[in-house]
Amino acid sequence: MNQHTTARLLITCPDRPGIVHAVSSFLFNHGANITALDQYATAAEGGTYFMRLEFQTPHLDLSRQVLAQTFAEAVAARYEMHWQISHAADRKRVVIMVSRHDHAMLELLWRWSRQALPCDIQAVISNHADLAADVQRFGVPFHHVVVSAERRDEAEARMQEIAAGADLLILARYMQILSPAWVDLWPQKIINIHHSFLPAFVGANPYQQAYDKGVKLIGATAHYVTAELDQGPIIEQGVARVSHRDDVDSLRSLGQDLERQVLARAVRWHLEDRIIVHGHKTIVFD
Repeated sequence: MNQHTTARLLITCPDRPGIVHAVSSFLFNHGANITALDQYATAAEGGTYFMRLEFQTPHLDLSRQVLAQTFAEAVAARYEMHWQISHAADRKRVVIMVSRHDHAMLELLWRWSRQALPCDIQAVISNHADLAADVQRFGVPFHHVVVSAERRDEAEARMQEIAAGADLLILARYMQILSPAWVDLWPQKIINIHHSFLPAFVGANPYQQAYDKGVKLIGATAHYVTAELDQGPIIEQGVARVSHRDDVDSLRSLGQDLERQVLARAVRWHLEDRIIVHGHKTIVFD
């Protein structure tokens, strides 16, 4: 599909007959061509309805602003919809935050450089200077912002300046806890990769914990960040089978491979408007 002419519509509303007809008829009557439609309802009757729809815009008879306003009045209000229309041509602006572990960050930068992530990476922020050269090879600005307990507010203010205007923050193994005030400024706009299959092995040294427990599966979890640590809505998870033959180093290597893949999938789905957050859960039209 031509990304310059693709628009996306996300809908959450009480389920009732006629929603698909109302939405598709509205778009048809204004010159749109629907090219993808996914839907899900939580129950056969009386549940919550979710839709993700893609349509092509070259022959629309309304401007973006008027289309949205008319949809709100003609369809959304009638069905009590929470909704949004986005346009693929408006590439989301992304800031990556990282500490010393480079694997997740480099995976994102590599995919972005290969045009596999539809976004503009405007900066990488780190509380260590170690990865500056690796980032700059991709032509992305690198910002070293030291974070200490005594000057945390000052550091966060500086990072907010750097991230100003971004649409998404990605914690690619950023080993600092963001303050509740910071998180509140970015609702459902911060994605974290957690180095375990949540809720297992939360905290420090998860692969040592996994080894000590003799686990047979390890995993990684990508989730939205909320004020409650590592409890945000889960976007994607991955697992790998292991055995008694795996030591801590091999568990860590397998785990880092999972982290790269899981984070990249979660980020791509967010960039492509495939995720609807509903309470503590996500609906992912992947």
